[in-house]
Amino acid sequence: MADLKVIVLLVLQLGKIKCPCLLCECDSTDKAHHYVKRIRPARKILEPGDKNLKHHSLIESSRILLPPLHIKLGLMKNFVKATDRNVTAFLYLRQKFPLLSDAKIRKGVFTGPDIRSLLRDVFECIITGDEQRAWHALREVVTGFLGKIRTDNYKDLVEELLSSYQKLGCNMSVKIHFLSSLLEFFPENCGSLSDKHGERFHQGIAAMEDS
Repeated sequence: MADLKVIVLLVLQLGKIKCPCLLCECDSTDKAHHYVKRIRPARKILEPGDKNLKHHSLIESSRILLPPLHIKLGLMKNFVKATDRNVTAFLYLRQKFPLLSDAKIRKGVFTGPDIRSLLRDVFECIITGDEQRAWHALREVVTGFLGKIRTDNYKDLVEELLSSYQKLGCNMSVKIHFLSSLLEFFPENCGSLSDKHGERFHQGIAAMEDS
């Protein structure tokens, strides 16, 4: 299991790309079929110059285990970006994280500890409607699938998350796409690699990007 940015770096080119998934032929520009088309053809050949591949892959796709921390960060980011900035929920985030700039909050740039803190507090009680449904679904997926315990109905939890995110108007990022079409690439125990280790790695990569 590795940091998602490193996985992409080892397989795909950087920047905005049409085919961002290294496991299947997903078209990120085909928004009409986001959340609708689940079965996509697998990438059988990873050849440089074909569908955003810049170099020969350094790892086999069968050996890739998708990192749960990055999935959590992506789910949080898309949730916040779809939230109405004029309602109580967005104002609450600004008050709870005063050290984060408005730009980072608007873009949903949160860390693993930030998400865990929100999951424990009264955030779900101050939001309503589609936002409350989506946040509840996010919490259930984090606790029932992306953590140390995988519930028997984890597929139902993921389906509810995707349905609520679609209704909320969240764009389907490559991380949400993994949940939608590639559940079999997640390890049996997503909590086998501590979020703390992943968080330190993520912060290290962020520091390198800023330098």
